Amino acid sequence: MANSIYTSIQQRKSEGKKSFVVLIDPDKVNEHSLDDITLKALDAGVDYFFVGGSLMVSGKMEHCVRGIKERSSIPVLLFPGSPAQLTGHADALLYLSLISGRNPELLIGQHVISAPTVKQSGLEVISTGYIVIDGGAPTTVSYISNATPIPNDKPDIAVCTAMAGEMLGMKLIYLDAGSGAQKPISEEMIAAVSLNTSLPLIVGGGISQPEKAYLNVKHGADIIVVGNSIERNSSLIKELADAVHQVVNAG
Repeated sequence: MANSIYTSIQQRKSEGKKSFVVLIDPDKVNEHSLDDITLKALDAGVDYFFVGGSLMVSGKMEHCVRGIKERSSIPVLLFPGSPAQLTGHADALLYLSLISGRNPELLIGQHVISAPTVKQSGLEVISTGYIVIDGGAPTTVSYISNATPIPNDKPDIAVCTAMAGEMLGMKLIYLDAGSGAQKPISEEMIAAVSLNTSLPLIVGGGISQPEKAYLNVKHGADIIVVGNSIERNSSLIKELADAVHQVVNAG
């Protein structure tokens, strides 16, 4: 199983390059909107697509991934809310462990169930320490996981959680305020986690303005993920991607 996607993420981080990700929930797109998003993503130089959702009811995961692959050459990574959200047509899988919670099913339980299928899928598997931050509103991931998010004003808790994830062997750290967050993750928390860990740092949730995306990468985020705002206005893709890509941290 090749590690080409993770290698590219590491390489971009080592070169100080920032990455922009469009998150697509298969439940929220149709053929027309998928056409629109992928074309604009190609034009904007989007680095990766994430596909998935905390709760999916349509069963359109595979159809959505195949649609993206037919329309673009941008790598597709699965961002699954459950073991059922799996297709071998993607390029890689973010194997999420909810290290900010205390629900054993999302720390390791569902991974045990999904391991044989994941192994057989041939997907590149990227172990990801998933940390949910309070975004000021109840989110599907918090409800489904039955886990309390880390308070937005407690960067020390996020730092210690991320450090533990790194020492446990995770390959990525993902700070997420959740879909439609009213309060995005603070630059203070992003900077603190970035300073105290060496892994590529993903940040998502509540990012609706290019200025916020820019500040996040300036303070240490390596990858910015936006979904909800793009679902409402796909024209934001270019502005957000440009804001992220203009930041290069030497060394």
